[in-house]
Amino acid sequence: MGERLSALRAERAALQARADGEARIGLLRPFRVASLLADALAARGEAERERVFDRLPSDRRQAFAAADALNAALKDALGRPGAGTRQLAIAAAGPAREALERLANAGDFPLVLQFTPRFVPPRRATGELTLAPGAPAAPPSGSDVPLGTGGAAAGTAVVPTVPRYAPAFAATNEDDPAVPIEIVGLRLGQDGSAPPTLTVGAWRGEATVTPERLRFAVPRAAFATEAARTTFVTATLALRRDGRTATFDLVFTVLPDRPGSFALDQKIRTTVPESRTLVSPEILARGGPGEARTVHRCFDPPAEWRFDPARRSVIVVEKLGSQDDIPDATLNAGTVEFASDGKPGQVCVVVSAKPATKTAKVATIGRFEATLLRDRPEDRTERSGVRALDWNEAARVPLDPAGVAWKLYVRLFDEIDREYDGKLAADTPFLRITREPDGGLVLRADPSADP
Repeated sequence: MGERLSALRAERAALQARADGEARIGLLRPFRVASLLADALAARGEAERERVFDRLPSDRRQAFAAADALNAALKDALGRPGAGTRQLAIAAAGPAREALERLANAGDFPLVLQFTPRFVPPRRATGELTLAPGAPAAPPSGSDVPLGTGGAAAGTAVVPTVPRYAPAFAATNEDDPAVPIEIVGLRLGQDGSAPPTLTVGAWRGEATVTPERLRFAVPRAAFATEAARTTFVTATLALRRDGRTATFDLVFTVLPDRPGSFALDQKIRTTVPESRTLVSPEILARGGPGEARTVHRCFDPPAEWRFDPARRSVIVVEKLGSQDDIPDATLNAGTVEFASDGKPGQVCVVVSAKPATKTAKVATIGRFEATLLRDRPEDRTERSGVRALDWNEAARVPLDPAGVAWKLYVRLFDEIDREYDGKLAADTPFLRITREPDGGLVLRADPSADP
């Protein structure tokens, strides 16, 4: 049995060492259940380490099986990261938790059932100095980068403000409050025994004991903290009873000084006026001797275009007339004119041939010229640049009213990446993203917004 206990603890330590940023947050509960169950089995079997494992009662073997299954699920979730394996690991924590609760009634030994908090808040003494941005760099000539790529955007380049974390002489003097730790379990404090102690890093303190509860106030500085990444910190609870010491490892996820960064790309659509000249086909009106003729034609603009009513004109290409086979254009009193009886958006032209005498033959050729207009859509990409998130101040990003698409990129704790393609979701730990009434986005890093 001692070999099985040692293997459980070794595997648990190896799994915790492999955990990345997603696992230290999304799989914290399964990790804690695995730790508590392994320690409970060790406390229950401390006096039986030389006992043959196969001769243990069935309920104890079932508890070991639940611990093994949970460790296997955690190993799979770490080896093949994804929502599916993560959910399987969380589900495997259920039977392990039930096995831990069954051990509570299986003997007279100390047992830790749960403890708080799950996440240690970031330190307060991480004030920022903000450096003003430099002059924007001119974009390359003719550059045009689509939304979501890493190149420079066409148009004026956006240079982000660069945050620099303050040195010691400029940091705030505000002290971090102690981290309150509460441990719930069975037989945690016994009369006449030494008070339980908790060790976090180099700090060691005694508990305030109440029935089935232990309370500690741990200095925030005792928890090892990284600047940009979360870390696992294991506190060790030591309980002295009947001349023996039982230890329990309590796993916490410590939040870093800097929550992360973000960037926003927007696709801005503007309209560019465009024009061209349309020359209509020639229209012929011809009559016999003494006969007047009128030809009425209407024209629609090409697709996506419209006629400019202020810039159009009729053209008399040629007026012909003759009498007794002698050409004489003055015998033709015909005209080329615009008509107003067409459908909206059309141009209508009337070409007429009118003889001046009863025997004259006439013909009129006319056309029109007009300016066509259209508004051509033109897209450009506007980038916010990479901006830092801050625990103490929300970041506000305006959305351009002319924007037709946007994409928000978020990197939390230097390891967790999220992308929002025009829609917001609530699956980002420790980050609240909301829309303002004017349409802008507000990103608020919140240490209390744990998953």
